Amino acid sequence: MRIYQSHRTQLNERALHWITADSPVEYDHAIAWMEARVNDIIAGRADECIWLLEHPPLYTAGTSAKPADLVDPDRFEVFQTRRGGQYTYHGPGQRVAYAMLDLNKRGRDVRAYVRKLEDWIIATLAEFNVKGEVREDRVGVWVARPDLHREDKIAAIGVRLRKWVAFHGISINVEPDLGHFDGIVPCGISDHGVTSLVDLGLPVSMADLDLALKANFDLVFG
Repeated sequence: MRIYQSHRTQLNERALHWITADSPVEYDHAIAWMEARVNDIIAGRADECIWLLEHPPLYTAGTSAKPADLVDPDRFEVFQTRRGGQYTYHGPGQRVAYAMLDLNKRGRDVRAYVRKLEDWIIATLAEFNVKGEVREDRVGVWVARPDLHREDKIAAIGVRLRKWVAFHGISINVEPDLGHFDGIVPCGISDHGVTSLVDLGLPVSMADLDLALKANFDLVFG
């Protein structure tokens, strides 16, 4: 794995390491890297980290995934993962932000942490005049589409904890192939659609989104 950007920020006496991968990262490599980094954070050998990347086309199954929701099991490789949630698609054009954060220092409250992830996504989308919303009965962040008489999902959240260090994180659809979501029931929800920033008519680049993610992380988590 090559990295084209790596820098640290300092906020409230906590160092945060930002990493951006310059090409799609294989899922099993990403998980192995995260596992090692989390162990180093727990041991005090490494700073907290946000890793921005894309994956090749693939499906992941969270701890609540139902076999019936894998509609086309032969389309892409399917990875079993111990994050929370159900089936999710990852692929080019989707920004994945793996957040390896120490909740021992940020507050041992999983629900509050997930709310902050939601707020981070919503604040980031607002930079592009997109109103992201959450629903009590659905995970992720949603966009109302009154012209289509429906709500579409634009971002997903999946979290795992080890000794109160959080990892996995969020994904935001910038310009993925939305047809690839047809191979699963995304997050177990069959009566709503999936969208992206470009699908909404916004010519947003991955670099634009990254700048918004970094700026709003400090606002939400600071």
